[in-house]
Amino acid sequence: MAPTKDEALQLHSDLTINGKLYQQGEVVPWYMIYPFFGLHMLAFGLSGFFMAYADQGPPLTFLYMHGGFAVFVYVIFYLAIFGVDRVKWMFINAALGLFGIYAQINWILGWFNKSASDYGWATHVIPFLYYVLYTFLLYHFVLEVTGANRSPRRRQWVEFGYVIVSVLVYGLIWFFGGTGSE
Repeated sequence: MAPTKDEALQLHSDLTINGKLYQQGEVVPWYMIYPFFGLHMLAFGLSGFFMAYADQGPPLTFLYMHGGFAVFVYVIFYLAIFGVDRVKWMFINAALGLFGIYAQINWILGWFNKSASDYGWATHVIPFLYYVLYTFLLYHFVLEVTGANRSPRRRQWVEFGYVIVSVLVYGLIWFFGGTGSE
């Protein structure tokens, strides 16, 4: 089935992808966006995470330069691909989801006998931003592969399921652990 103009990956700015220029308003196939950004952000996000929480990590200024530049570039691409309104809501939802982000980072750090409270807030900025960008990408990937972008009714159900699954995961992490070093 050919993509329609109502799909999520209708570009909001001109963008060259794999040597092909896509004009504003053109639809880009999901497989041109999600695998690349998913793997790319996973690699940079993991490096940022490990640098931020390493016992002998780099100075905070290097962490901000390394991660901050990458986050800035991702946001530019997100604006071109998804548009200002969706990116605005990405940050609004992230602000509302700090509980979930903190719980998951605390849980992951617990694997290394550490806790999020072992670090100052400034150390968490880059890992949190990567988490926001990655979950935004995951959310749009779920909408795309379930076909929710082509059906308002399906979109409601998928978004409802996404919220329920997210709350369950965050709640389980919070309830069963994530306290790190005690």
